[in-house]
Amino acid sequence: AIGEWLVANEPAVKGFNAVKGFLNIVVEPRAWNGVLAAIAADPSYGFTEAGADAPLVMVEYSSPNTNKPLHLGHVRNNLLGYSLAQILAACGNRVVKTNIVNDRGIHICKSMLAWQKWAGGATPESRGVKGDHLIGDCYVDFDRHFKAEVKELMDKGMTEDQAKEASPLMAEAREMLRRWEDGDPEVRALWERMNGWVYAGFDDTYRRMGVDFDKIYYESQTYLEGKAKVLEGLDKGLLYRRDDGSVWADLTAEGLDHKLLLRADGTSVYMTQDIGTAKMRYDDYPIDRMIYVVGNEQNYHFQVLSLLLDRLGFSWGKDLVHFSYGMVELPTGKMKSREGTVVDADDLMASMVADARRVSDEMGKIQGLTDEEKDAVAEIVGLGALKYFLLKVDPRKNMMFNPAESIDFNGNTGPFIQYTYARMRSVLRRAAEAGHTAGDYSAAVPCEREIALIQRLADFPSTVAEAGRSFSPALIANYAYDLVKEYNQFYHDCPILRETDPALLSLRLTLTEVTARTVAAAMGLLGISVPERM
Repeated sequence: AIGEWLVANEPAVKGFNAVKGFLNIVVEPRAWNGVLAAIAADPSYGFTEAGADAPLVMVEYSSPNTNKPLHLGHVRNNLLGYSLAQILAACGNRVVKTNIVNDRGIHICKSMLAWQKWAGGATPESRGVKGDHLIGDCYVDFDRHFKAEVKELMDKGMTEDQAKEASPLMAEAREMLRRWEDGDPEVRALWERMNGWVYAGFDDTYRRMGVDFDKIYYESQTYLEGKAKVLEGLDKGLLYRRDDGSVWADLTAEGLDHKLLLRADGTSVYMTQDIGTAKMRYDDYPIDRMIYVVGNEQNYHFQVLSLLLDRLGFSWGKDLVHFSYGMVELPTGKMKSREGTVVDADDLMASMVADARRVSDEMGKIQGLTDEEKDAVAEIVGLGALKYFLLKVDPRKNMMFNPAESIDFNGNTGPFIQYTYARMRSVLRRAAEAGHTAGDYSAAVPCEREIALIQRLADFPSTVAEAGRSFSPALIANYAYDLVKEYNQFYHDCPILRETDPALLSLRLTLTEVTARTVAAAMGLLGISVPERM
């Protein structure tokens, strides 16, 4: 009875059959033309505009230390954070992208001390290197000399722990940190100079990576705010002080343990800094939701931070999100900054672009372009390959990064999607040159391939919404791959420029235009550009 009513009253229903309690509906093929027309008419298809009263979501990512350049692990962090911010904005949220720079502490003093001792007054200009690379080299130098000292002391009969504690070099680093915290003008001047070199280097890396921030906070400015907030909580009886003067939070009622917030000498810990940063952010923005993009080794830290922020009066504290992602490893194993075995982000990006240029030249995919155009395409393809490979994997999983696999022009890769996009743009250019424009296609009867492509296009809004709900750029990446696979099947089976029926030609040109637009939108949510020619 339901089927008969639908056939009589709903033009989109062509027929039906009822089998064992299931109603199977046959859709009139031309009904899909209306679906395509609705998609084509919406230039922001799949995206929800944020109103003035939309939730304000803050996304923190990057969080570098100023004693070393960004590496492969930072690349995954930045790409995940930036993409998540894009997706949440597409879901109708107001979004603030933020970064906390770890610019104080013993690790910073190690690089400063090494520069004083062994760099010979070098500057980025005198060495011809980026500032963050120069300081990273100093950090490696410190570790090399420190290990040599420890070995020498162990040879004299000390245990490893005793040798590390007795190291004169480490004692100098601790003294430099004490002088920094006391505001020593000489140490502070060196700190500001070297940090300035690092920030200039970071900016270059971020720019090439295609990520940015609305607000940057610095640990050197937030840790004192954290101490003040902790002492305020102590005064209110929310925290307690031990006999040695240290301040703690009792979290046993929440099934956790006791957490140190201020040491006996009054110095802060990482948790104190995060509380101070949270306070400054809450003062700056009316945050509804806070998302921290930080690796999964910090799961416990953020479980504790959530409880403490809630206890100290931040309304969003209990519902903060730790976007916990897995580590990136290489075929050669894990990376270690102190030993200089990390994959530098700048070197990685340059290598990916060079590989893209080489592969494109070998395959003849950029013939007919000028050298300048070839370089521009290589930049888009190389960085697209890197970004897509890191983002297509479920962010919660550890992953192995394989540069050679990422640059492949076949399979589930960025270059494959970009190449298909360029193919669509080529079809549309050739159509325009031949005088073909997309007109009325309501009378066209779409075939199975065309219907499948329209259905895939119709999935885009729900995919964006689900990616926002589950914090998963991988859903967008794999949607883009499935969409271009569907288009390639359509392109193979359905002639476009050779089609003589005006309605079918219009349908296929519209399908090509809308698919290209949707691919560009999906890749844009991942921070990936798509080339007009390839």
